[in-house]
Amino acid sequence: MGTATVRDLLFPVQHQSAVSLQTQLRRHLVDAILDGRLSPDEPLPSCRRLAQALGISRNTVVLVYQALADEGLLLSRERVGYFVNRDLVSEQTEQERGVVDLPEAKAPVDWWHRLKLRPSRQSLLTKPRDWRRYPYPFIYGQCDPKLFPITAWRMCSRQALAVDAIRQWSEDAFDEDDPVLIEEIRARVLPRRGIKASADEILITLGAQNALYLLARLLLDKGSTLAMENPGYVDARNIFETAGARLLPIPVDADGLVVDSRLNACDTLYVTPSHQSPTTVTLSKERRAALIEKAAAEDFVIIEDDYEAETNFVSAPTAALKSIDRDQRVFYIGSFSKYITPGLRMGYLVGHADFIREARMLRRLMFRHTPGNNQRTLALFISGGYYDALVQRLQRGYRERWHAMGQALKKHMPESSSAVSRGGTCYWVEGPDTLDSDVLAQEALVHGIVIEPGSAFFLSKKPPRNYFRVGFSSIDVEKIDRGIKVLSDLVKEQVEEG
Repeated sequence: MGTATVRDLLFPVQHQSAVSLQTQLRRHLVDAILDGRLSPDEPLPSCRRLAQALGISRNTVVLVYQALADEGLLLSRERVGYFVNRDLVSEQTEQERGVVDLPEAKAPVDWWHRLKLRPSRQSLLTKPRDWRRYPYPFIYGQCDPKLFPITAWRMCSRQALAVDAIRQWSEDAFDEDDPVLIEEIRARVLPRRGIKASADEILITLGAQNALYLLARLLLDKGSTLAMENPGYVDARNIFETAGARLLPIPVDADGLVVDSRLNACDTLYVTPSHQSPTTVTLSKERRAALIEKAAAEDFVIIEDDYEAETNFVSAPTAALKSIDRDQRVFYIGSFSKYITPGLRMGYLVGHADFIREARMLRRLMFRHTPGNNQRTLALFISGGYYDALVQRLQRGYRERWHAMGQALKKHMPESSSAVSRGGTCYWVEGPDTLDSDVLAQEALVHGIVIEPGSAFFLSKKPPRNYFRVGFSSIDVEKIDRGIKVLSDLVKEQVEEG
């Protein structure tokens, strides 16, 4: 009987890596096992031989071998060594071994013409995948890793992995949500926005966009008319368009959405009252009252997307539109992505119990429910006071950046104007009339600056091209002034050349 060669297991060891040597060796061994590079009939190299070949401690190899044996990937045979467990290594199919003769390929399927929906044709906001390597990432919707509460989140994750907790969330919940998380949202999160709701009026979603998709599927069809702010949230517009609804653009001014007779033609209204997307203006209290009255008089319902509600740096946050809703006409969308991390993908939808029941059934057809372990970790994070502490911490950090950004724009781009901002994590800038922000965004990348051109936000065949958005949630405050200065020079250069 032979022995698997050391050569089969050689890989570059990164001694200075944040990933431990044990983890590196384990990953390589598992890959070699599952890729079929190690035969179940031959013993693996001895711990001493492999350790010498890789330049690592023998104990490191011993621990990895033993762990894989405990988990059943390897079998330990006394005085012989460790072998790959053939029961856990899937056999190659005949096709993989090249035994089966496949027929010659015929004409390929014309997938483009088979598609009933083509989302790739919609106007989208894009960003470089490696945006973090740019020195001036004025990008929106991303967090600063330095502000993430790593210790608190790890603690809650460990609590969610306790034996009793695992027994609760590991079961198939069918279409139900974690009752602990529902209670924390009902009792701790919603009251901050002035909202009272019962447990059967709350549904956990995979972020705000999942909530928007559920609403679109249940409320809209080709005969529906949905009104929304112009400019407005791009992904919401695209979701509503996929439902076939006719979109009715409503202008935005310094007080937010304009409430007038144009709303009479809609069945549903989508609005971002706390910080309008993308201008960041806040819907005034007078407009809020007028909007609720208009909805009752004209019999339409309202989708309130309450993102970044807590990030108000001028005064106390205005209570949610849902808080003054007496007729259950307002659907409220909340998200934890803007405060904890975008990758969490956890949000919630609040509405009448009858509607939430149908939304729950639709969600069940899509993915049943959001991951139970994440729900429980988030519930513990809220109940432990960590969420409230994080909101306060972000308020302080973002307020400093908000002020620095405002000062930099005023200093370096006085010829441009920005919407009156009371909070949020970005500024909406109107450049000179001849500015093309799409061209500016491409040129800015060359100089290490990431911005978002504004044309995609407008519901128009020929949108204005002189607007752009600059975010500050993921950039160090010390870099803001310099980045805006370089951006200002690029704006001047383009305008002068034009």
